[in-house]
Amino acid sequence: MPSTTDSATVLTGMYAAEAEYLAAGGPGEASFDLLAPFFAPDVELHQADALPYGGTWRGHQGMTQFFLMMGEAWESFDMVEQEFLATGETAVVLTQVRARARATGRELSFPILQAITVKDGRITEVRPFYWDTRAIAEVCAVPTPTD
Repeated sequence: MPSTTDSATVLTGMYAAEAEYLAAGGPGEASFDLLAPFFAPDVELHQADALPYGGTWRGHQGMTQFFLMMGEAWESFDMVEQEFLATGETAVVLTQVRARARATGRELSFPILQAITVKDGRITEVRPFYWDTRAIAEVCAVPTPTD
């Protein structure tokens, strides 16, 4: 079983790779290869269905598609603060996000609490929990024209 340091090291490395991925242009521009070493080939990401990128994303192909959907929803997505609690294979990450929706240009700050499983040095499962999925969905919603 990985030690506490192993889980924290994997997560620290993954978030650094994610920052590099986004700096290189992110979804559609940068290669997922920057992130792939941190995720197991059969990784599962469970996003709340109410979000524009909701659903369960599986494997590296699913993660690539997830990041494309995130890129469509958000013009910017900055992880302002993060706190880690890692014990063995289980890690909890509290992230404060400041983001700007692509469709509306509106900004929103919100917390995400993620339960992450790390096995054999790779992330196998991610379960994010949002405080207010409705607010996120509303900020990302494409405005409907009024007649």
